[in-house]
Amino acid sequence: MAKELSTKHVLGIKYLNESDINLIFQTAEQFKEVINRPIKKVPSLRDVTVANLFFENSTRTRISFELAEKRLSADTVNFSAASSSVKKGETLLDTVNNILSMKVDMVVMRHPAPGAHHFLAQHIEANIVNAGDGTHEHPTQALLDAFSMREKIGDLRGKNIAIFGDIVHSRVALSNIFCLQKLGANVKVCGPPTLIPQHIEKLGVGVSHNVRDTLEWCDVANVLRIQLERQDIKFIPSLREYSRYYGINKKLLDSLDSEVLVMHPGPINRGVEITSDVADSDQSIILEQVENGVAVRMAVLYLLAAKRK
Repeated sequence: MAKELSTKHVLGIKYLNESDINLIFQTAEQFKEVINRPIKKVPSLRDVTVANLFFENSTRTRISFELAEKRLSADTVNFSAASSSVKKGETLLDTVNNILSMKVDMVVMRHPAPGAHHFLAQHIEANIVNAGDGTHEHPTQALLDAFSMREKIGDLRGKNIAIFGDIVHSRVALSNIFCLQKLGANVKVCGPPTLIPQHIEKLGVGVSHNVRDTLEWCDVANVLRIQLERQDIKFIPSLREYSRYYGINKKLLDSLDSEVLVMHPGPINRGVEITSDVADSDQSIILEQVENGVAVRMAVLYLLAAKRK
């Protein structure tokens, strides 16, 4: 197995190879042991300063990265666009260069524009971690999802993984597809025709509009929320109708021939894409995903820091 990442940035799963992914998982396993100790801190990034730049609202991802940085003893700078000079017209490059002038080593960024991280990578020396860019990619979410699946069902090669819901607006879906395929899994997307991107089958994924058939096929159901905030026009008649035809409830799961593992990247619209009795059931690993998110992000930051030497 490779001893270091093949890239100095994590801009998207598309730019990682299978060895990179397995190295991140192996490192995350070690850090998961660390965060379950009474003393949850290691000095691995003691001399590294990380700037968290969030140009979009975020709760889980931002807190997960901040916690990962603190567990690694890094110094952190938190930036929110809502209370910054971006509101006064400052450009992205000026904002970042001002922060880097304060001797920041790594940048974790979420930005509404797809490709913003690639633009930055061409102009600054710091390591960049993509914490979500528009509807493009969210690599660390896909890594923690695949890591969580592997913990529960072992090697993903040949396993059937289904992604349900709002595929067209989801950066999580695209990163998951890339990651799962690199690990040898079979991937299918399921949702209303209006929420499935055109020509997505060219990525090598199956397409279904029947929830029951897809659940019968898959080993893992990764359920995405309906992203109403990204919809300029209505893609579904109503949330109630979506829930009726595409929602996953316990009665449906219990009627299947085999037990399906249920995941959700959050936040959950309870009663829409999944019901509470599914989210809180033994088949759900949603809380494990949250715990694994810290370990995986610790691994990503640690391995990128090693590329600086």
